[in-house]
Amino acid sequence: MPTPRPCEFPPQIQPRAQKIRLLTLDVDGVLTDGGLYFDASGSLLKRFHVHDGLGIKIAMEAGLQLAVITGLKSPAVQTRIRELGIHHYYEGHHRKTPLVRRIAAEEGIGLEQVAYLGDDLVDLAPLRVVGLPLAVPNARPEVLDQACWVTPHSGGHGAVRDAIEAILRAQGLWEDMCVRWTSE
Repeated sequence: MPTPRPCEFPPQIQPRAQKIRLLTLDVDGVLTDGGLYFDASGSLLKRFHVHDGLGIKIAMEAGLQLAVITGLKSPAVQTRIRELGIHHYYEGHHRKTPLVRRIAAEEGIGLEQVAYLGDDLVDLAPLRVVGLPLAVPNARPEVLDQACWVTPHSGGHGAVRDAIEAILRAQGLWEDMCVRWTSE
């Protein structure tokens, strides 16, 4: 079976991706498949993909900062974010742009150094202000129109890993990180 083509940005996007220091993520529809699962007691469950989790760990080790901003509040998401070691986590926020600006300021970077991966209408405003607006293929049409690149995998199925890999490839860091994570 042939190896799938690696995640890479087209040449015209490479210079923008090389500047990225912060990747900001939505949760539902990006880190998860967007489904809301409830157990018999009414507790909300979330499904996360392990490829995204390892991608996040690799990104942080490579020096890429991560932030997560979500409209919902969920103990399951809190647990996953804490487990991954993501410092910038904001829940219960539908107006995300002020937080993107604040996080960038806290990190001492400009908005042109921020990537944002989204899927729905609440993601449009931050997508319009960042240097690298990204979307998942199952995003709403308005979001797809705003994105400069769409991940090969859908939200909750490795889309975050796709974005991380493409950013790190553009920065010339992916191969070194692969060696680090696969050596004995």
